[in-house]
Amino acid sequence: MVAGEVSGDMLAARLMAGLRPQLPNVRFHGIGGPRMIEQGMHSDVPIETLTVRGLFEIIPRYREIKGIQNTLRDRLLRERPAAFIGADYPGFNLGLEEQLRAEGIPTVHFVSPQIWAWRGGRIKKIKRAVSHMLVIFPFEEAIYRAAGVPVTYIGHPLAEMIPLQPDVAAARAELGIAHDARVVTIMPGSRMGELKYLAEPFVAAAGLLARRDPKLVFIAPMAGERQRAYYTEIVNKAGLADVPVRLVDGQSHAAIAAADVVLVASGTATLEVALFKKPMVIAYKVMGASWQIMRHMGYQPWIGLPNILAREFVVPEYLQHAATPQALADAVQRQLDDPAGSEALARRFTDMHHSLLRNSAEASADAVLRVIGRRK
Repeated sequence: MVAGEVSGDMLAARLMAGLRPQLPNVRFHGIGGPRMIEQGMHSDVPIETLTVRGLFEIIPRYREIKGIQNTLRDRLLRERPAAFIGADYPGFNLGLEEQLRAEGIPTVHFVSPQIWAWRGGRIKKIKRAVSHMLVIFPFEEAIYRAAGVPVTYIGHPLAEMIPLQPDVAAARAELGIAHDARVVTIMPGSRMGELKYLAEPFVAAAGLLARRDPKLVFIAPMAGERQRAYYTEIVNKAGLADVPVRLVDGQSHAAIAAADVVLVASGTATLEVALFKKPMVIAYKVMGASWQIMRHMGYQPWIGLPNILAREFVVPEYLQHAATPQALADAVQRQLDDPAGSEALARRFTDMHHSLLRNSAEASADAVLRVIGRRK
């Protein structure tokens, strides 16, 4: 199994939890994070080694990452595992899967690349590389069936992990926040590339909001010590150390549940916020050269998962140069000042939650067992 970032680690761990009761003597190895390790994964390489974001950002590390891929491929070809499972991270995993499947090793890919959003031509490579695709959004199943790729819709694991009615009072008590406070949670990302481009505008936006209302409470969950240190370095260099943003270690779900509004980097976290039924403002920034290419490759007007699933802009998105501190602060303020809109959004997100709710561990494990011939 290989996961290359936090979201893949979470998804793969869920699958592992479903497989272990069915295969009590199973051995997992490859590359994984803390959640996969908790499920018994032996990670040959730290997951952080693979975490790269953007088209051009990978260039300085291409040889290193390609070397890791080749080493893992050679080991798997010697060991002949029952299956290889790639958890998201398509740039690395699809190439590895294609080589392994050509040598007769069954391959499962968990989480479809967003071929419905951009780079739809990858379906040809997927057809060569993947024995079975596990998809987490309902509309994806038809795409793969039409292309002749075996597929199973398993629901989204986050829809099971997050309660339909989050306990705001408990989250605020856990974080030591007054029950009547107005709370803005800022989530500039778990990857270093996200922090590099979003930490400064997010904190600067918090500073603008704090000047408007000094009673606002700002919290920012940090994915780990490296992220916390890098975030702090960026904020200090930008002269924003006096902005009253309280950092919390982990506890991202509590930080979302406690919020009135969330300022969030585009990615899986936006779906988490939606499942917690919270208003949000989504931002996305990458290296300028990457952006110039990516902005012409999209097939649809949305980048945030809640908007993609809703097929309309239910929450605002600010991309690249538009993601200024002023624009972000104004967007957050509008949501803070619109309780009726927040209630309508919560109803919309509740419907979305129901549509994604399945027993994903059981469904994904069942699909893997069929691939390896342990279930018909």
